[in-house]
Amino acid sequence: MFNYKEDVKINDQALDLEWLDQAELAIKYGAEWSRLRKKVAILDENVKVTRSELISKVWLKPEKYLKGVKPTAQTVEAFYRNHKKHKKAKDLFLEAQEELDMAEIAKNEIAFTRKAALENMVKLYASDYFAGPNVPRDLKVERKKRDDSRKEANDTNVKVKRNKKNK
Repeated sequence: MFNYKEDVKINDQALDLEWLDQAELAIKYGAEWSRLRKKVAILDENVKVTRSELISKVWLKPEKYLKGVKPTAQTVEAFYRNHKKHKKAKDLFLEAQEELDMAEIAKNEIAFTRKAALENMVKLYASDYFAGPNVPRDLKVERKKRDDSRKEANDTNVKVKRNKKNK
């Protein structure tokens, strides 16, 4: 599950754990971006195929689809652009493109900005910026606690899908 607001947070009390998870987090968001990029390419191709099918249909039977209007490039274009199949394909493409854009922002923020923030926080830590006791920790136990906490938080979140019709 993707929860950008949680994944981007850095626990300054667990920089070691944050570093252990950074690469995995970057790959997770990179893979989602790649999946969405493929989806956008497929939907873009679907728009083109739908357009081509509608253009072929109208040129084969202009009297049926143009209702007495002379078939020209402009009238054929007006036909396919106003057709519900083309509009639906275009809407799906635009929604997927928006989703891809947001995934790219998240991917870049996780891979670059969060990584740079971690690097700088480690420098601050190394210069004793963070005051506190220096007690060795069991990373396996700490990581399990944090992972269990995240899983519990994800299980309680309800994913709500946007529906453009309800806007």
